[in-house]
Amino acid sequence: MALNLLKAGYAVTVWNRTPARAEAVVAAGATLGATPRAVAAGADVLITIVSDPPAVEAVLWGAEGALAGLRKGSVLVDSSTISPDLARRTAAACAERGVEYLDAPVTGGTWGAEKGELVFMVGGPAATLERVEPLLKVMGKRLFLLGPNGAGQTIKLAMNLILALEVEAFAEALAIVRAAGLAGERLVEVMQSSMGRAPVLDIKAPVMLSGDYAASFPLRLMYKDVALALDLAKELKITLPAGAAARETYGAVRSASSDDPDYAAVARFWEKK
Repeated sequence: MALNLLKAGYAVTVWNRTPARAEAVVAAGATLGATPRAVAAGADVLITIVSDPPAVEAVLWGAEGALAGLRKGSVLVDSSTISPDLARRTAAACAERGVEYLDAPVTGGTWGAEKGELVFMVGGPAATLERVEPLLKVMGKRLFLLGPNGAGQTIKLAMNLILALEVEAFAEALAIVRAAGLAGERLVEVMQSSMGRAPVLDIKAPVMLSGDYAASFPLRLMYKDVALALDLAKELKITLPAGAAARETYGAVRSASSDDPDYAAVARFWEKK
């Protein structure tokens, strides 16, 4: 995402919790910030994208956190996937400082980020989105304004729940086909030519057939997103039995994996059985 902003001619300052991960962007022309607060202090627009709610809280509210550095009139865009409640708390903290805020989680994986073809799910004021739209369009192919702060996170959690269930359902179906002595490729061929078609399988089915689970979107993050969706459902007094079952399966594979695989590795649950 940062490399695409650099290619578009924007001045970019970066900071990463794992310093080595900033090296390629700095080599391409970005400035390395000393702390989140220092990066925020020099930014008209600050974009954060980290792995989970505790990481967001640490980067924004922690020692040398970004919130303390944001200038009045600047904009914070958080593209992490977190709870809608945390998004609303961040919006309130920004408002106290005269800072505008959007929750804008993304989908598209590593390949979407590299190609500048992410999809942004945005919660917040339309006027704020208009201010940062040129930046987001450098990194993404579609922007959806979905409602007030928290709406972007709600839609992202709902969508990732669907993706998790689709991939898990394919893993179960693949287990049946292989146990019957048939090639999984034939299942994919029929599915993708029928009402069962799922575009996510254009990306994930080859991975699951080959068993090469190099992470585009890590399983640990999908597990986190399913858990966040279930937490939100509990707040809303909704029962999600399929989501609860998926959390158990993804959790079992996460605990049994010694590597950091893609979420398509949920297929390992049936491979081992």
